[in-house]
Amino acid sequence: MIRLAILASGSGSNAENIVKYFSHSDAVEVAAIISNKADAYVLERAKYLRVPSYVMSRADMVGTDKLLNLLRELKTDWVILAGFLVLLPESIVNEYDGKILNIHPSLLPKFGGKGMYGDKVHEAVVAAHEKESGITIHTIDTNYDQGTTVFQAKIRVEPLDNAEKVAQKVHALEYKFYPKVIEDMILGRDFERVVAVEPIGKD
Repeated sequence: MIRLAILASGSGSNAENIVKYFSHSDAVEVAAIISNKADAYVLERAKYLRVPSYVMSRADMVGTDKLLNLLRELKTDWVILAGFLVLLPESIVNEYDGKILNIHPSLLPKFGGKGMYGDKVHEAVVAAHEKESGITIHTIDTNYDQGTTVFQAKIRVEPLDNAEKVAQKVHALEYKFYPKVIEDMILGRDFERVVAVEPIGKD
């Protein structure tokens, strides 16, 4: 079995979706959910999903080898970031080169970088009067929201859409595509790299 460790900082809806997706897989399993916040709701999700969970401070994650050692102990093959707000240290990026996937709620390189996460992204998209938004799944490096893009899915932003409406559309993309792209990447399958889920206007 190929073992995944999911890192999450918040509610964990994407983490739950990934766990459920692989719950009946004979090739991939979620070995653990790891958070940098002791009060993150993702830890509650881990309990009822019966997935081992761990909490580690941001300082320990970035200033020591504790996280790297835990990933090794768990025999982790791939690291999956799902709403994880800590920039991973170079030691982990190097150890899992090409095997750390992140999802960002915009079409990178637009609306990425430090401080751009969650509703802040959707608010920025609306404020900029963008005609489209979506998700980007990418491998990571030692900078926020950089690395190599492996997949994007796009939705149209209608003129009357507010940030909440854009968020709803983007969440739907996350739930639909993230687990499948993870699976395809891990198993070395070919897959379409850019998908337009709704017609995108040209004007």
